[in-house]
Amino acid sequence: MRKLVVANRGEIALRVVRTAREMGIATVALYAERDRQAPYTRLADEAYLLPGDTNQQTYLNEDLIVETALRSGADALHPGYGFLSEFSSFATKVIDAGLTWVGPSPRVLDELGDKITACKVVDAAKVPVVPGLSEPVKSMKTLLAFAHEQGYPVMMKKADGGGGHGITLISNDDELRAFYMSHDTLQGGDLGDYFIEKFVDKARHVETQSGRDSHGRFTVYSTRDCSVQRRNQKLVEEAPAPFLPAEVTERLKTYSYSLFDTVGYVGLGTCEFLVTPEDDVYFMEANPRLQVEHTVSEEVCGLDLVREQLTIADGGELTEAPDPRGHAFELRITSEDPATNLTPASGTIESISWPSGPGIRVDSGVQVGDTVSPRDDSMMGKLVVRAQDRLTAVARVRRALEELDLQGVPTPASLYRKIFSDPAFTAEEGHPFTVTTKWLERTYLNQEPQASAAGQPASMSAGRPDSAPAAGAGMETFAIEIDDKRVKLALPQQALEALGAGSGGHVPRRPQQPLRGQGARDQAVNAQDQAERSGTIVASMQAVVTRIKVADGQPVDKGDLLVVLESMKMENYVYAPAKGTVRSIDVSVGQGVDAGQTLAQLDLGSADESEDDGESGAEQRGRHKRDAIEEASDKTGGR
Repeated sequence: MRKLVVANRGEIALRVVRTAREMGIATVALYAERDRQAPYTRLADEAYLLPGDTNQQTYLNEDLIVETALRSGADALHPGYGFLSEFSSFATKVIDAGLTWVGPSPRVLDELGDKITACKVVDAAKVPVVPGLSEPVKSMKTLLAFAHEQGYPVMMKKADGGGGHGITLISNDDELRAFYMSHDTLQGGDLGDYFIEKFVDKARHVETQSGRDSHGRFTVYSTRDCSVQRRNQKLVEEAPAPFLPAEVTERLKTYSYSLFDTVGYVGLGTCEFLVTPEDDVYFMEANPRLQVEHTVSEEVCGLDLVREQLTIADGGELTEAPDPRGHAFELRITSEDPATNLTPASGTIESISWPSGPGIRVDSGVQVGDTVSPRDDSMMGKLVVRAQDRLTAVARVRRALEELDLQGVPTPASLYRKIFSDPAFTAEEGHPFTVTTKWLERTYLNQEPQASAAGQPASMSAGRPDSAPAAGAGMETFAIEIDDKRVKLALPQQALEALGAGSGGHVPRRPQQPLRGQGARDQAVNAQDQAERSGTIVASMQAVVTRIKVADGQPVDKGDLLVVLESMKMENYVYAPAKGTVRSIDVSVGQGVDAGQTLAQLDLGSADESEDDGESGAEQRGRHKRDAIEEASDKTGGR
């Protein structure tokens, strides 16, 4: 392996570039317009622009990325996590292009990336799973029978979900029927993509960071506890997983080995389990890639897991993991507001003061002047803390949180201070460790929202070329692009001053992006005004269409749900601004949309004409829905 393309952005791109440089491997960064000045683009040996305005055009553009990788002369590609890291189609294109793919094979990605096929692998590996149906849902009768046998609550889980996506908690028959009706494939839904599973209410989320090389050698680098989470997304991770009986730890390792061996896994990956208070162990899913929380495992195993990945991908042997050294915590520093139940928010980063000192590690991909874009994940960095034992590590986290100061956007720091002072979590002075996957939400979240500390709107500015003071006297260095390739240009400062282009010693303003915070609210107000005047329904932010709840010609009342969007892992609901009739639906499920893009068009006021026998449009729709549910129940034996 001589030259490595990093097909990602932010802190994980920077993380991979650093390790590759230590190994003497040349690196190639890929970046979209908004990431032109990101730290990873400057540290890489080469950087190439991915032209386009959306992720679909840039970081998710399989053909463009492979084409750029070949153009750069690279012989290997690391996908990071997220984006294309689990796409077997992308892995196949990389391999077919003659590049080394840093990850498991496309076949393994297919077998483990889909939760339904993963359940079949697990069955072959003889690993216990949470009670559920491994086949796609087909009838209401099947769903009701399972729910009555296992008892509520149950979960409807999307086969290709992950990171908290595609999970719906169902508490009773009525909610199950409503889910069935809204996702029924006969009505254009995606019911066949879901399976049903018993909800284990009180359990810990425990993982094994595992690796297997092409020679059949396997190791578990560490266990991790990831129970502190919200909306099925992790906030705090620790390694090794505390307070587990030795026998449970051995079972976790045995199950992980069996899974990796059954599918012929080559690379690093994570097996995720639920561990109950009775020490039952249930497999949840396998993540066939590096994960965000790999850093907390590195701190206790003493190994560079990206180096392990590159070594394994290059045909080498993995390093057998030693016994854990001390204890470590990882805190995700996200742009989420604890005052509003950790709702994602955006703003310009005005200042950052990261903690430091013994046992402190910060992995971040942002800097002062950056903004958090609505098109990307809300995570700005990771604070990783290690000490010789768990209680000392808890105390060190408290100290680190006192030093952390990030202004301009909200962070969960205040919530973390509460968590690391709660005896239920810290288990100090004889208190038992009682944290399960719903502990955070039930203890600290889902309360009445307080006033939001949303970030300030960003201004728009041009930044091409972008200048920075040169190291040499009398010279100034610019980062410019020639044929979409990033290069450095040094020019005499005297010549620049003559042209009026010198920096004059000032730090240049960094390009900033539209916000989801105040900027998004302004867009939402404008969109609402436009909708009320013209009947044109537009997206208030960049997002993905996840559900369409109306059809052409359907009458709607003011406040009726039209479309559901997802942005930054939060659902956003688009409602009818007034009574009318749907003239057209201009998007489809799964489509990415930009702020201001038309979602649907209504003929306002025309719904009155469709009312009959004195029945309002809303009454008609309610009657039609009740009739449809009753009809479905009759067909499937539901009550």
